[in-house]
Amino acid sequence: MRGVIQHTDSHGVGVLHPGSMGARVAEQAAGTGVPVWWVATGRSPESRERAEAAGLLAAESVDELAARCGIILSVCPPAAAVSVAESVAATSFSGIYVDANAISPEHAADVAASFYGRARVVDGGIVGGPPRKVGDARLYLSGADTEAVETVRALFAKTVLEPHVLPGPIGRASALKLAFASYNKISYLLAAQAFALASGHGVLDELLELAADKVPGTLLARPAQVTTAGPRAWRWAPEMEEIAAACAEVGVPGDVAALAATVFLRWADLKGAGDVTVEEIIRGLSSGD
Repeated sequence: MRGVIQHTDSHGVGVLHPGSMGARVAEQAAGTGVPVWWVATGRSPESRERAEAAGLLAAESVDELAARCGIILSVCPPAAAVSVAESVAATSFSGIYVDANAISPEHAADVAASFYGRARVVDGGIVGGPPRKVGDARLYLSGADTEAVETVRALFAKTVLEPHVLPGPIGRASALKLAFASYNKISYLLAAQAFALASGHGVLDELLELAADKVPGTLLARPAQVTTAGPRAWRWAPEMEEIAAACAEVGVPGDVAALAATVFLRWADLKGAGDVTVEEIIRGLSSGD
């Protein structure tokens, strides 16, 4: 880890903005002994609690963060990824910027373009949940600047967030992240639809018994896992839009992802909810047009 600190000119690592995922990623970086910073101004009490629990240091502005850090990680909702990058590009930052958001390869290229000639950009894709133990999540990295990619890989090499390098340009890590999410997250929606259909016809219990017998281990047989999609659907919806855009880039129909984005928004009022029930998931699907 000392090599990474020296490479970043003894500066720290910045994280924008530590939500449930970003705070855990930042915590892993902080555990290596590198000072990790975030921008506290204007953030919610919940964000402050997460940052304090992760051992993060508070900067007053993006300018201060840029001055203190040799690496900045962006872990934010997909819709904000480009604007967050532009806010950093507007500073004097000249280190390594890692976009670790669920965005399309085209938008990853837009992020890189905003730093042209000033900072070095690495494309990142986090697959899995917030990293707490080995096996929870992987961090895929790509980019033409192989030295910058290696620096980021080395930062997380001894943490539970497993770094994996994909040879090639900006966009490869994002593409892999979205390809996995297109199957994984839409599967939650398909299971929820099956629950809603069965419930509407009075055969939900029978469906769950059938699923447990014929497809054990799948989401259809694990309703408690499906309900965890409810509180996260507000940020899954824009991710589906990015998937639809990524599909269009390679001539693949993105209709399913675009529709999934609309349907996930029906669960938006479950944001932050705990112990969501199957009934609430079904009710959310049954509301709206």
